[in-house]
Amino acid sequence: MPKQAPPATKTCFALLMALGGLCIALPAHAQWKWRDADGHVQFSDRPPPASVPDKDILQQPSQSTRVVVQNLNDARAAAASAASAAAAAASSANAAKADADKKAKEKKEADDAQRKKDEERARQAAIKADTCSRAQNQLRLIDEGTRIVTTNAQGERIYLDDAQRQSERQHAQDLIGSNCQ
Repeated sequence: MPKQAPPATKTCFALLMALGGLCIALPAHAQWKWRDADGHVQFSDRPPPASVPDKDILQQPSQSTRVVVQNLNDARAAAASAASAAAAAASSANAAKADADKKAKEKKEADDAQRKKDEERARQAAIKADTCSRAQNQLRLIDEGTRIVTTNAQGERIYLDDAQRQSERQHAQDLIGSNCQ
């Protein structure tokens, strides 16, 4: 058979439990009771809204509890104010970031357009240089007296006569004049 605790221990334990229950019930003592705009009675551990007139407050906690609750409400209001200020600052930062992103995008587009223009100029310069080189080679061949062969519309090979050579020489000089500068 198990040993039973002495009666004094049981009493002490019951007393401690009762004391613990009272400690838990203390916050419940700080209750507010008021009548709302519709005439319904409301209960809360927080004070009624500011829109409730003093005459409709039916029960309120003691003055010390009210000060603690008021300080708690003030702290909550200060925290809410700080949070709204932080949100405004974040919003301002987001707007500044969006503006910076827009400017960066516009700069990138302008840089891309300039790069494309530069590439087109370089491509045109390369074409002119190639045309110049070919025209100079053609003129050198004509001036050396090398026989020049071309094909006609029927695909037959024909040699250039003196008039055609002079015409080709003039054409090569024109190309050199417009592309070799």
